[in-house]
Amino acid sequence: MVISESEMKVLRELALQVAEIAASSKMARTRELWTKLNNLERVRPVILCDPENGWNEIITEAQMKCQGKLARRWEMNFRKEIFWGEYMGDDKPVEPYFDVPYTASPDGWGLKTVFHKTETAGSFSWENPIKDYATDLGKLHSPKIEIDWETTNGCMKLAHELFDSILHVRLKGIWWWSLGLTLPAAMLRGLTNLFYDFIENPVAVKELLAIISKGQMDKLDYLEKHNLLSLNNDGTYVGSGGYGFSEQLPHADFDGIVRCRDMWGFAESQETVQVSPQMYEEFVFPYEKPILDRFGLNCYGCCEPLEKRWNAVRNHANLRRVSCSPWANLEQMARNLGNNYICSIKVNPVAIASPEIDREAIRAELRRALELTKGCVVEVIMKDNHTIGNQPGNVVEWCRITKEEAQRVSN
Repeated sequence: MVISESEMKVLRELALQVAEIAASSKMARTRELWTKLNNLERVRPVILCDPENGWNEIITEAQMKCQGKLARRWEMNFRKEIFWGEYMGDDKPVEPYFDVPYTASPDGWGLKTVFHKTETAGSFSWENPIKDYATDLGKLHSPKIEIDWETTNGCMKLAHELFDSILHVRLKGIWWWSLGLTLPAAMLRGLTNLFYDFIENPVAVKELLAIISKGQMDKLDYLEKHNLLSLNNDGTYVGSGGYGFSEQLPHADFDGIVRCRDMWGFAESQETVQVSPQMYEEFVFPYEKPILDRFGLNCYGCCEPLEKRWNAVRNHANLRRVSCSPWANLEQMARNLGNNYICSIKVNPVAIASPEIDREAIRAELRRALELTKGCVVEVIMKDNHTIGNQPGNVVEWCRITKEEAQRVSN
């Protein structure tokens, strides 16, 4: 965990740029916009573009100056924030914080899933460890959190030394992306096997999902008990798109110790996209619900269309942000959501995946989506990009067109 003097100089210079952007009036307006959206106030559609793997085509190796692993990670994070703040043109909030995560062991369920990968960002297969429910379910246990305090404290000490006069350094745990159940189930049992089991072994599927649900609950209990949770009612990414600014969080009785009820929660069940609504309601929903019941506000869904599951999904407690994926029936979802939830429109990333983009097609798709959701509280999210055609300008153009269409529908 060594950062050279030259790397320190690079990182401090980048941190100063981030701090300047974060302190701008533009970012103050951006935070206010997200707060109003999350309060379900009628504002123009809010826009976020996160190129994901496309970042490697925006911030290239030629731009990177640091050599060490930790320094390069911090450098990349800073450069992303600067690009967002100065060039992207969306509504991503740049914050005056430098967050250091806990260094901890990954979730484990007692049985090891073996992965076979082709290359970085390539395809993979896996060997499911649950071969026989009768003998293997008993081997599962709730995830055990083991924090490497030496590394965690070392990173915090280094961050304070580097950035204390520039950014507010925080120890901030991000302990999950989703609290969904079906990805762990698929990793443990195998996706094809799991689909067959819905028909051939339904009791075992429910037992497996109950074990995973209990494991997620046990993890939340542990994090609460040991004061390891952090508020996410700020510029923290929540759900499958959006930021957490909220006047409703933390809970009114908050005393400085973060609990789930002070936070946004999130679940999804993308793996069961081909499962019937009735099966989702019988097999998945009952085991998700106790988890999301704990949270002050909730997000639901990612790439799975939700219109056929809405009668169940709508019963999640404190539901606020609902994903409308590229494969959703947006017209039906707009009717379902009205202005009672955030309609989180996920556009198809294919639109910016080639070197030459079709601006007219992008505009037409966005115009149709925004017209269909005119009566809703809307955010538009570009994500899940594997490539942007090696053209950083693609994301800038998409944001420009989207901002124009958002302004048009708001007038």
